[in-house]
Amino acid sequence: MVRRFEGLAEFAAAAGEHLGFGPWHEVTQREVDLFAEATGDHQWIHVDVERASAGPFGGPVAHGYLTLSLIPLLVREVYSVEGVSMGVNYGLNRVRFPSPVLVGMRVRAGVEVVSVSEGGGGGERQAVVRVVVEAEGAAKPACVAETVVLLVP
Repeated sequence: MVRRFEGLAEFAAAAGEHLGFGPWHEVTQREVDLFAEATGDHQWIHVDVERASAGPFGGPVAHGYLTLSLIPLLVREVYSVEGVSMGVNYGLNRVRFPSPVLVGMRVRAGVEVVSVSEGGGGGERQAVVRVVVEAEGAAKPACVAETVVLLVP
């Protein structure tokens, strides 16, 4: 269930809190192929199903950056902040890919609000949110990222 915050002040009060996990999302070969097309990264471990099946992972794997790019999709199923006109990706403090995501695996996000601080003169807030993308059945997370988002009222 999506946790809804009634404004920036309520969201800021959640700093230090783990908000839970979103639902599972299956990573498909179509997503991998579309990502390869968009980025120009056609490495065989991603797009050559036959060769990847005989490769080191036993099948094609999602690009690490594809896994990272799924964060907005996965996080919106965990929380939302009312009264915000937009959220702007400001950057990342740290990103790691401890475990590969094989095509067909399901992933989900666990979300923790690290901090929420003043972001500018117009009432904006800068939120640091730690996102752990789990791959179902994997011993380690697929991605751990500290996202930085500017929330504009």
